[in-house]
Amino acid sequence: MLARDPSPPPPSLTPLPTEGVAVAGPAHGNESYIALVWRRLKRSWTGMAGLCLVVLLLVMAVFAEFLAPMDPKATDVAFAPPQVPVFHDKDGNFVARPRVYALSDSADLDPVTFQPIVGPDYDHPRLLGFFVEGAPYKLLGLIPANRHFFASMDGQPVHFLGTDKFGRDVLSRAIHGSRVSLMIALTVVFIITVIGTSIGMISGYFGGKFDVWMQRFVELVLAFPQLPLYLALTTLIPVTAPTNVFLGFVIIVMSALGWAQMSREVRGKTLALARIDYVRAAMAVGATDRRIIMQHIFPNVMSHVIVAVTLAIPTVVLLESFLGFLGFAVKPPLISWGLMLQDTATYSVIGTYPWILSPVGFVLITVFAFNALGDGLRDAVDPY
Repeated sequence: MLARDPSPPPPSLTPLPTEGVAVAGPAHGNESYIALVWRRLKRSWTGMAGLCLVVLLLVMAVFAEFLAPMDPKATDVAFAPPQVPVFHDKDGNFVARPRVYALSDSADLDPVTFQPIVGPDYDHPRLLGFFVEGAPYKLLGLIPANRHFFASMDGQPVHFLGTDKFGRDVLSRAIHGSRVSLMIALTVVFIITVIGTSIGMISGYFGGKFDVWMQRFVELVLAFPQLPLYLALTTLIPVTAPTNVFLGFVIIVMSALGWAQMSREVRGKTLALARIDYVRAAMAVGATDRRIIMQHIFPNVMSHVIVAVTLAIPTVVLLESFLGFLGFAVKPPLISWGLMLQDTATYSVIGTYPWILSPVGFVLITVFAFNALGDGLRDAVDPY
């Protein structure tokens, strides 16, 4: 007779009811590639700071007339110093509304030069406010408006960054200059990206003699000393040429000399992708070259291209600023950061009126913004 097992019977394997109970699964199971990149980018504080600054720069360029406190072509006192908003009256008492005090000649004379002593005019403060009336303009080139984001409430001129040698407001000109500088940079980088990416993918995919001859041409373009060539090509346009023609020629010259490096980088990525199994499988089943390039190679190259674009924009901004400083990029009446820096050509002017270096700050912020965004994207495009 067999002994009875004293151990208790095993528990029932009947599944527990799951109605109304949320079952936790992997949060990243159904995430798309863009969602993964965004999640990685949000972890980088430098990348997010660069993204916020880039958005602010683009908003400033689009709504330049609204954000500029004055008309960039209006003249006032030449080389007037910056006016800093304060929250006190002439007796030093705190006031809620910000104001600035314009400089004026006082009744006192300098004991050495016997010239009137210039000081703040505390008797006539200029009150500041948001969304105040000012110089008329057309918002986005279409809508007539006269409201400015922050300016003097009585319509009197106010110069937060001082004036230049013609008495024009530096801050307003810098805000308007962002439109031209960023437009040149974005247009040049767009042309460089389209040409460089197309030639790089085609050359790397097909190979053979086409690749050999194309790479020799790319090496020839890269071998040119770019700065002397920029100066030589821009001098071909006569001084009397229309501004749009001169600006278009500068964009074409920058694009013609800048696509080669992008092409070389994309070609290297394409050579590596062409040996991957899924590309060889697509070739084996008879997929057309166009389908392989557009469906298999191009999406995998885009991650590198996006990072390269964000790093190429500050390079073009610096180049435009340098050429504008030399007088070879933008001609008046257009306004750019490089053209504004022409006033800093002499050391005496810089030492006496240092506020005319303000456009340098806009260039530095732009370069930092796009470089920080590019560094953040470089780490985020490969989230696996």
